[in-house]
Amino acid sequence: MHIFFDSVNLNSTSGPNSFAKKLIVQLNDVGHTCHCDAAAKADIQISFIQITQKIAPVVLRLDGVWFNTAQNWLAQNQPLHESYRTADAVIVQSDFNKQLTERYFGKHAKSSVIHNGTSLKDISKIAALNDTVINKFNHVWCCASSWRPHKRLKANVEYFLKHAGKNDCLVVAGENPDYFLEHERIVYTGQLNHYTLMTLYKRATYFLHLAFLDHCPNVVVDARAAGCHIICASSGGTHEIAGLNATVVQDIDWDFKPLKLYEPPDLDLEAHKKNDVNHSIDIKSVAQRYLRVCEEVLDK
Repeated sequence: MHIFFDSVNLNSTSGPNSFAKKLIVQLNDVGHTCHCDAAAKADIQISFIQITQKIAPVVLRLDGVWFNTAQNWLAQNQPLHESYRTADAVIVQSDFNKQLTERYFGKHAKSSVIHNGTSLKDISKIAALNDTVINKFNHVWCCASSWRPHKRLKANVEYFLKHAGKNDCLVVAGENPDYFLEHERIVYTGQLNHYTLMTLYKRATYFLHLAFLDHCPNVVVDARAAGCHIICASSGGTHEIAGLNATVVQDIDWDFKPLKLYEPPDLDLEAHKKNDVNHSIDIKSVAQRYLRVCEEVLDK
């Protein structure tokens, strides 16, 4: 099968583009031909987020919808809604995203939930980070994001200080941290390349992601694949890929109405439970599910 990946930038490190690269590698490995060239042959196309051009039957992989009242969310959703309406099939990242999308755009005749995945084989080959600063601690906690208020960096730090051992450390990775606490057991690294980030995950015991209404974050997929115990908020779709027995901190029950995303509510950091949801994050099984959707569109 020749698959055109529309609206994908292979030079970008953003979440959607990073996942697209993993998916392309896996599909190529099992004999398909994937490309981002609209002039090349295509039996089908997978458009990420929205359709920018159509050269074949379309599977739309949605990233979510806009609902932040601090932005013009109605205008932002228009091209997404048009893509949703015209796509032959739609893939959403989580059960949460399916509910969210249907609340804003209505039901689609062909809609599938396929969670993000990563290469377990590649990650198994990566060695744990060997660093003199963190090697003196018993356990390493970490978190990573392109930091914005709804990612709740401050809550991550507070959870660590409340629940970590006295000889544990927290490593905060990612650009533009919006909360900084000078502390002998907290290290801010700034932006790390993907490989270095994976070595950190392999070294860490815990990965914190208390983000508000996140969809299906690839950092959590990678951290779980590296062996980290995930600690996440109950809102959004993060807990769906956090793994069985992950720690889920109770967040608000959102009614799906637009709100100020960058003003998330406070969390009760003592209100947590074990996760009872378990979905595969192996890119092999994820890619097979993408292929089945493509085949169903072509058969139709």
